[in-house]
Amino acid sequence: MADLLTDVEFDMFRKVIYDESGITFSETNRSILDSRLKERLREKQLSSVQDYYKLIMSNPGEMKTMLDSITTNLTRFFRNQPHFDALIHYVVPHVLENKKKNGDTVVRIWSAGCSTGEEPYTIAMILKDILPPPYTFLITASDISLKSLMVGQQGFYPAVRVEGVPEKYLGRFFTKTDSGYQVNKDLMSTIRFDYHNLRNDSGARNLDVIFCRNVLIYFDEAAQLATINRFWDAMGPLSYLFIGHSESLFGMKTQFEFLKTDWACLYQKNIKKDV
Repeated sequence: MADLLTDVEFDMFRKVIYDESGITFSETNRSILDSRLKERLREKQLSSVQDYYKLIMSNPGEMKTMLDSITTNLTRFFRNQPHFDALIHYVVPHVLENKKKNGDTVVRIWSAGCSTGEEPYTIAMILKDILPPPYTFLITASDISLKSLMVGQQGFYPAVRVEGVPEKYLGRFFTKTDSGYQVNKDLMSTIRFDYHNLRNDSGARNLDVIFCRNVLIYFDEAAQLATINRFWDAMGPLSYLFIGHSESLFGMKTQFEFLKTDWACLYQKNIKKDV
């Protein structure tokens, strides 16, 4: 089958995708949208793009499925190690120092755009390893892809997918099976996987750390700014934001401060300097 979408239909779909998710499709990645929609038409046994458009506009469940199908879920354990080094050596010590002042013992983290769960499980392994008592942690892991969230919730990965996990963590936090590795229940219990569209307010507040890496690159400037502002509202008075190494808030009118550590660059919310 040749190109599925006419120019008019391409504009229709990229507008609804942008309105629903903030994801921007340009001419350069038009073929991706085309191929994913072909799959959905075959699955739903529909013969025309117009019929499928009517379906997603009248069926919220199919809208979610369509958005799921167009997302790219590329991730791995300990991806971009310098970020985790900064978490260990800079962020966690500063978060704990602040918590000592207010008597809070829970570190709250959001892994936004968590894909199949490797990022939140990486964070959980690190915190299990380095947090001193009485401190505990809670991680919320969210994504727009229900299929990816199910993988994360199940916590099972083929052997090739755990190649980046250090041996000391692999033996401690995973159980080897004939077909791969299962995350142990103790670690799984520290993470709550949840469907969330970054176009909306998550409802979270007073978070200490947000990881949202390699997600903003799919948004245009307006959607990026709106997302970043919602992160600000969700974060505590002294908190930290990690974005992808190819992403930046430079030139964006946000209240976050750029922070360069010995390990990696990130962003900080510090309301003391706003008053």
